[in-house]
Amino acid sequence: MDEVMRAADAVALTKTTSSELSPAIMPANLPLLSAFLACSLAQFLKLFTTWYKEKRWDSKRMLDSGGMPSSHSATVMALTVAIGLQEGTSGPAFAIAFVLACVVMYDASGVRLHAGQQAELLNQIVCELPPEHPLSNARPLRDSLGHTPLQVVAGAVLGCLVAYLMRSTN
Repeated sequence: MDEVMRAADAVALTKTTSSELSPAIMPANLPLLSAFLACSLAQFLKLFTTWYKEKRWDSKRMLDSGGMPSSHSATVMALTVAIGLQEGTSGPAFAIAFVLACVVMYDASGVRLHAGQQAELLNQIVCELPPEHPLSNARPLRDSLGHTPLQVVAGAVLGCLVAYLMRSTN
């Protein structure tokens, strides 16, 4: 026997479909929004941590890598925690985000930190070269590339907080 759709069923289906298509005040992709917000907040906080450490305002810090807190760590941890809260920790999306977070934070406190230290040392060596040396006028290398473990942990904590707060407001 063929089923007949009642008018109430059609209205309910229309409401469900139209509400899914209508733009919401808050985007539906909470993990993505959490990641972007955590990154932006970490970059903004670098203004204040730079002022606290160096007693000067440097707006360029909002666009630079390195410094306190790690925006890379904040971004990947916010993404990982938001996915874990939304979909649980047993799915492949959480596994991918977790592994990505581990790689990014290891890279920030290991490889990039050491590359920055090497750049700082090379800049000192170039400064000590005699003026007639071909490299004496070389542009200095960027030495603020990586993060100390404390900066990585601070970024990770910030990312977790942002994801939890975003989830609680949803």
